[in-house]
Amino acid sequence: MIGTLVLAGTPIGDVQDAPPRLAEELAGADVVAAEDTRRLRRLAQALGVTPRGRVVSYFEGNESARTPELVEELLGGARVLLVTDAGMPSVSDPGYRLVAAAVAKDVRVTAVPGPSAVLTALALSGLPVDRFCFEGFLPRKAGERLSRLREVADERRTLVYFEAPHRLDDTLAAMAEVFGAERRAAVCRELTKTYEEVRRGGLGELAAWAAEGVRGEITVVVEGAPEKGPEEIGAEELVRRVRVREEAGERRKEAIAAV
Repeated sequence: MIGTLVLAGTPIGDVQDAPPRLAEELAGADVVAAEDTRRLRRLAQALGVTPRGRVVSYFEGNESARTPELVEELLGGARVLLVTDAGMPSVSDPGYRLVAAAVAKDVRVTAVPGPSAVLTALALSGLPVDRFCFEGFLPRKAGERLSRLREVADERRTLVYFEAPHRLDDTLAAMAEVFGAERRAAVCRELTKTYEEVRRGGLGELAAWAAEGVRGEITVVVEGAPEKGPEEIGAEELVRRVRVREEAGERRKEAIAAV
């Protein structure tokens, strides 16, 4: 029989947030693929469980090479558990390649839902949550970062980003430049941890705050673009539109009224 791939969410801070099924899967999996095996063992110890299966590393550096090995395990009937350092595998973490490869081989893929920095930050931000999009990490190079931000400058949905603390000030400054200094945002730091902090304000204000230095795991939530007002049309364009209607047979008075 073909095995099963299990994607398991892990705590983003407080270990007590671990879903109960996580301990069961750690104890019962044939193979546990972990982003950091040392952190996995600390997590297992905190949960009071010892993985009985083989524990292997699965991180950005060996993801491409290890994926075929894990697919072979799955095709051989193994139950493979995939965990990352925090949150849900494949969401800006290793996992997508393995899921895609497993699906291509008709392997069953299931999940143990767990904490998510994206949804937690979104809920705490105080910004609209009915429609949002997750943009992950922005490019490190300034030019590429600005280009990516300009792509979503008119996006009406709330935007969610991950960012490294040492790049936060540059990122917020770039957002203020592209989106406007007054655009509302929230910087969520160390979610569910001892020094959790949610800083809310305009992008310009937040950029000035971050310039002093910020530490910890960071999620940034940015308000969507405001609805645009009526289109501004110049006199020449108005005249052109009237002329088009006249040439189509409409009387001038009605054409002017319509335009």
